[in-house]
Amino acid sequence: MDTWQAINSVRVVREFADRPLEPDHLTRIVNAGRRTGSSKNEQRWVFITVQGRDRLRELAAVGRYAGHLAGAAAAVALVTPDPNGPRGKSIMWDLGRAAQNMVLAAWELGIGSASATVYDHELVGKLLGLPGDQDCSFILSFGYPADPSVLTAPNRAGGRRSLAEVSREDHW
Repeated sequence: MDTWQAINSVRVVREFADRPLEPDHLTRIVNAGRRTGSSKNEQRWVFITVQGRDRLRELAAVGRYAGHLAGAAAAVALVTPDPNGPRGKSIMWDLGRAAQNMVLAAWELGIGSASATVYDHELVGKLLGLPGDQDCSFILSFGYPADPSVLTAPNRAGGRRSLAEVSREDHW
């Protein structure tokens, strides 16, 4: 799959087949995050992989829309220093890039994903054993789609605003 095909076809998947990820697939996904460029090459992140069914169910309680974590084959928690600190914007920018790299690497392998926003920081800190100076605001779920046809489904008409609606030249 070429880069444009991955970008143009990727879908959010929240329902997963009941089978584990191939170990080399999970390694490739996390490595795609590791290979992401970062501000001043500081790489201020740690990626915690979770595959145990009980722990995935527990993680599903960290946010209102995190239920898909319970059915995932694996999750990757994106951990950084406090994003509200003096360099928080660059940390969040870097983390978004790393997350998208992981999502695209997974998609190429036939693996779906969805992101979960963490609302209960105390719970996620406890579940992941985070040191006090670390934060987890996002967790990605990964798994082979329960409905494999999602991997080849055509783009939905009207699913995205047109390029003319979202781009400008030189000024607003």
